Amino acid sequence: MADARVQPGDLVLDVGAGDGVLVDALLAAGAKVIAVELHPERVRHLRERYAHRRVTVVKADARDLRTPRQPYRVVANPPFAVLKPLLARLLAPGSRLTEAVIVVPRHVARQWTGPDAPARARWSKEFTLARGRSIPAHAFRPAPPQGAVTLVIRRRLR
Repeated sequence: MADARVQPGDLVLDVGAGDGVLVDALLAAGAKVIAVELHPERVRHLRERYAHRRVTVVKADARDLRTPRQPYRVVANPPFAVLKPLLARLLAPGSRLTEAVIVVPRHVARQWTGPDAPARARWSKEFTLARGRSIPAHAFRPAPPQGAVTLVIRRRLR
């Protein structure tokens, strides 16, 4: 969580919020959280669990996510199947993303931080992408075949 550099009052999206493990950590850091989840039972659970907290629960597919119009961060362990459209949306022109720490398979981090990253010529003027910490295989069920790392996205200073 320290890598995410979340400050009190930050607006943070947790895409693929699941049972709320990251939501709890974000709340402890003082963030206002938008928890995005597609699974109806998990959405119900999140809405009940955080009914009186600084959490907005949104039932949405990460591929169709509408991002905030104000500056926001992302701290997430999204379903790996939605990473490409999610990253494209976060890095799209007009995005108000300031910083993100997203758990991704190792090969996805290599792809997006390499010289042939998708649409790099467009988003590299606004953002930097770097590989972050390794995530132990035992943190996943099932474990990703090549392991996982965090992908750290930061808006360039102007």
